Amino acid sequence: MLVEDAPEDEGQGSPRQTYNFAPGYHGVVYRADVPDRGAGHRREHKGDDEQEKTATTSGAAASEPPREDDKVRYKMQSMQWGLIPFWTKRDPGYSTLSKTINCRDDSLSTPGGMWSTMKAGKRCIIVAQGFYEWLKNGKEKMPHFVKRKDGQLMCFAGLWDCVQYEDADVKRYTYTIITTDSNKQLRFLHDRMPVILNPGSREIRTWLDPKRHEWSKELQDLLKPFDGELDCYPVSKEVGKVGNNSPSFIIPVASKENKSNIANFFANASAKQTLKEESRAEPVVETNVEVEHSQEDKKQPVPEIIAKAAADADGQVTKTGIKREAAEPNLDEEPPRKLPSKTRQSRTSATSNGSKSPVKPKDGTQKITKFFANSA
Repeated sequence: MLVEDAPEDEGQGSPRQTYNFAPGYHGVVYRADVPDRGAGHRREHKGDDEQEKTATTSGAAASEPPREDDKVRYKMQSMQWGLIPFWTKRDPGYSTLSKTINCRDDSLSTPGGMWSTMKAGKRCIIVAQGFYEWLKNGKEKMPHFVKRKDGQLMCFAGLWDCVQYEDADVKRYTYTIITTDSNKQLRFLHDRMPVILNPGSREIRTWLDPKRHEWSKELQDLLKPFDGELDCYPVSKEVGKVGNNSPSFIIPVASKENKSNIANFFANASAKQTLKEESRAEPVVETNVEVEHSQEDKKQPVPEIIAKAAADADGQVTKTGIKREAAEPNLDEEPPRKLPSKTRQSRTSATSNGSKSPVKPKDGTQKITKFFANSA
């Protein structure tokens, strides 16, 4: 479906691009471009019965069908998650906002109630990649991420509204996501799930049609469990802390891409050890070298002993060996001189100063008086 207008990616009130979406964050909402009637406070306080009557009247005005000559346009808008009705006078706070993030489908089947004005002419589609749900096992809780198996974006059916508080100059756009019974695939996880419509389908065009300004059975029948295939797997518990944001939150815990998985840690260590051992092994390379003889090698003279052996082979003469005669000595030549042997260098002792020890007298020790006499 066409989009005539879209919000800015950055700036105040822009959609929150995060892997951990919480109530109060701005999300992307797709809706028909209809007037924001019903926004603003009432000048006087009224009772509950009169308040509901006024709200219904204002809602009917907000959902007036466009004229036949008017072209229906669709827009994408940034809105806060957690619906605040248009009749609210003051900011209700975060605690109240978190109570209206979801709307049960069975609460729309009866007339009246809080959602009566929104379901008449303020229906929308919330675009997301998927959603989280927690599996409870006693005291333990394990988060699971759910997405479409075909990889397409999820389109949640929802309602929106616009409010302007007393003494406020700006309007506040908010939305809620409609839930229904879980399908068979997610029943183990939770008994409720968002209403998921297929992108570009007839169901979405029917749900967003501004000409359908009255609630009908056809609209109610659209709110049913998703019959397509979904991917559902456990993810990191870090997603449970508001403010945390990481792409790893939508990666399965047991996946190889998950760095925090202890099994992957040991697998990576084993792979590194194997790679290290393979790098130590030296490859054996066989080299075949062919020697080419040049023309110069062929012209080399044949040694005499080889030529003689070849001649004997031709004459069928066999010899077991060849004796060489010793040359006669030349008596006129002088015999070679014997080279003097190298003198061994004396080594200096690390504990001696090089002086010789004094010679002891033959008669034994000397008298001390003789020593002083020599000194004199």
